Amino acid sequence: MQRVIEFAVAHGWQVSRTSGGHLRLYKPGCGVIFAPFTASDRRAQRNALARLRRAQRQAKATKARQITGRD
Repeated sequence: MQRVIEFAVAHGWQVSRTSGGHLRLYKPGCGVIFAPFTASDRRAQRNALARLRRAQRQAKATKARQITGRD
């Protein structure tokens, strides 16, 4: 999951560990995303990266709608 952590930090996410051992990824405007610290399957890392990218896109689109006044 090192790749997920590196991506998150590079894009302004705050990364911490939960008491249960998962990753807690937080960025203002994007909310919180939880991911396993140890990958249980080969897609876990890709899924976590996809959730981060999706959250960023959604936050960007929401902000753009607020600026332009469109719903």
